[in-house]
Amino acid sequence: MKVIEINGFHLSFKPQHALGNARTFMRNRDFLALRVKTDQGVCGWGEVFSSPWAAAALVRHQFARLVLGRSPEMYRSIFHDMLGTLGYDRRGPAMMAISAIDMALHDAAARAADVRVVDLLGGPLRDRVFVYASGPFMREAEEPYGHYGAEVDTYLEQGFKAVKPRAGLSPVADGEMVTKLRRQVGHDVGLMVDINQGYTSGAACTSAQAMRDANLLWIEEPVQPEDLAGYQAVARATPTPVAGGEALGSLASFREFFQAGALSMVQPDMTVCGGFSGFDRVASLADAYDLPVMPHAFSTCINFHASLQMAALLPSRRGGGPANYPFVEWDPTGNPLMELFGLRLEKDGCVALPEGPGLGIKLQPEMLNPWTVESWTVHLP
Repeated sequence: MKVIEINGFHLSFKPQHALGNARTFMRNRDFLALRVKTDQGVCGWGEVFSSPWAAAALVRHQFARLVLGRSPEMYRSIFHDMLGTLGYDRRGPAMMAISAIDMALHDAAARAADVRVVDLLGGPLRDRVFVYASGPFMREAEEPYGHYGAEVDTYLEQGFKAVKPRAGLSPVADGEMVTKLRRQVGHDVGLMVDINQGYTSGAACTSAQAMRDANLLWIEEPVQPEDLAGYQAVARATPTPVAGGEALGSLASFREFFQAGALSMVQPDMTVCGGFSGFDRVASLADAYDLPVMPHAFSTCINFHASLQMAALLPSRRGGGPANYPFVEWDPTGNPLMELFGLRLEKDGCVALPEGPGLGIKLQPEMLNPWTVESWTVHLP
């Protein structure tokens, strides 16, 4: 079995409401879905959610030659061969391109063996994964947090047991927002906030102090992703765990944060840190520091299902919330690319691992047609 073709599908859609965070409003959401196809007709899927156009160019012109003609079962060898081509770009689109390829190779290899990726990698530690609602987001309104209460109610009605609203409007507003939400949801529901890199370290520390009494499970990305000193300052300023890592690509960047004691929670994104191979390396390093690890997955059904498979392989950690870690992030914003396969949330806020081979989804290119703005193919010469 060998890879004979790589297909790229550039996907885009407009959310019903612009999704606001402390840095920006997302008016368009863009992704790259990547498919590898073998001479036996077995296919595998991967994804890029950040810098999809740049990553696509790297796949086509740099990495395809290292993949075409080789078996997807050689995913480990191919991963290291791709890493070996990197020069200066070890934390950006090159790692994102590698991530999508590695994810697709694992999917194809598992499908060829008629097993799930989690089984290919040694078998699950759990068959059900706890998920949390990643929202609400700010709105372009006089009160950007004004709709949070009603939206959180809809999440709870759907069965979510943990929610992560966006914060970072101002420290005072953040404190008022989480106080209201904690009063609303009670103490049995997990509550976290995501500042999306929006504050300076000083403002992040002030906000963390203002939110202290809300019993948050974590404060996510309070400052810019490589502001190590800023993360350290926030970690010292609050007893609330500080989370981050979704924007870090190289293993060395995670090592720097772990050595500095800047994170209490590690959130690599499989589309950024190297797919299954890269995530596994980060998780092993985090284990040496006794840090809980969970996937960041605010994108499409491809990364979400990959994250379910990966989360099933991670050791359990007690974080004081409604379930033991790891959690997996669920996009509840009406993302059609997340909803293609109709996942069912169980009463305890968990999702069962899919039973199908590979990532557990039967994705076909024509299913992406409504959102495909461009596609391309690279063939085996």
